[in-house]
Amino acid sequence: APKAAFASLSKRAQQNLAERAQRYSAASGKTIAPEAMIVPSRFLIRFEPQRMTSTVVGSRALVEVIGLGPEERANVPCAYENDGWRIDLELPPLPAVQVRPGSTP
Repeated sequence: APKAAFASLSKRAQQNLAERAQRYSAASGKTIAPEAMIVPSRFLIRFEPQRMTSTVVGSRALVEVIGLGPEERANVPCAYENDGWRIDLELPPLPAVQVRPGSTP
């Protein structure tokens, strides 16, 4: 499931997770795959979708997923890339790598 979830992400989101995995691996000495950086709760189905609507502007879309109850709504940002629509998971930008004086990155 993690590999399938990773494959459904936009290139931007995949690159962000790959950088996070690389940094984790460098800091811990343990290699970790980019798909292992996905927090399972980000892909947890919180409700059964009943209806979906989308607003498309160029190569970007916002898909509103609607369930039965009024609290059952989610907005899913998407990006159209070479081979189709991908989930454009919004992740915070990575801070610059800090290097101690006298050491090399």
